[in-house]
Amino acid sequence: MTTPPEIPLHVETVSKSFQQKKVLEDVSLSLQPGEIFGLIGLNGIGKTTLIKIILNLLKADAGAAHIFGVASQDEQARRKLAYLPEKFQPSRYLKGHEYLNLSLSFYGQAYDRAEGQRMAELLDLDPKALDRRVGSYSKGMGQKLGLLGALMTDAPLLLLDEPMSGLDPKARILLKRQLKAAREAGRTVFFSSHILADIDEICDRIAILHDGVFQFVGTSAEFKARYMDKTLEEAFLEAINLTIAA
Repeated sequence: MTTPPEIPLHVETVSKSFQQKKVLEDVSLSLQPGEIFGLIGLNGIGKTTLIKIILNLLKADAGAAHIFGVASQDEQARRKLAYLPEKFQPSRYLKGHEYLNLSLSFYGQAYDRAEGQRMAELLDLDPKALDRRVGSYSKGMGQKLGLLGALMTDAPLLLLDEPMSGLDPKARILLKRQLKAAREAGRTVFFSSHILADIDEICDRIAILHDGVFQFVGTSAEFKARYMDKTLEEAFLEAINLTIAA
């Protein structure tokens, strides 16, 4: 399988089972440059499994993933992406500035303290907190630090697993602004979230993962129109209920 190098992420017929339970079955997906793509699904349905396969943290039973045309098993593929896991836990002994410096060093980038402080303000993180050890941070502060570490890289693909976790409404609004800014800069954002209103607001396309397959891939408007519902939440609930009933 060959993938054009301009395609940020291409997943083709990926399958994965755990102890005879099929979690993913022939899942395929292709992201376009400069789009925000949202992955939706219930807990334990396979979202993180798919992300781990893309990152080569988990081996697929079948199928493959390519990042900018390079197989995900090749470490070169991951040089063009920045990843934030669902349960982000940086070393509690690092100071905020030290974590950001370390994060950017993986990409061969020099860390600018002033830029770090400026970006912190854009996510409603007190710049003074960057001089403190991560162990003193609240959950929301730690999440903002992780987001800063991803956003400040030059990586053209951002892979974020539940990036809104632990964020209050103000921080969520500010993060959405930063994700839109990343899109305007030509970067591609792929993220999962349980907060469907956020996905509905900023995503160019979405995918509904349920029963091991993508029940839908397309725009949020198209999905809502299919179920004649006013909100993405209502359409999603109807879609999975129909699948369960079937």
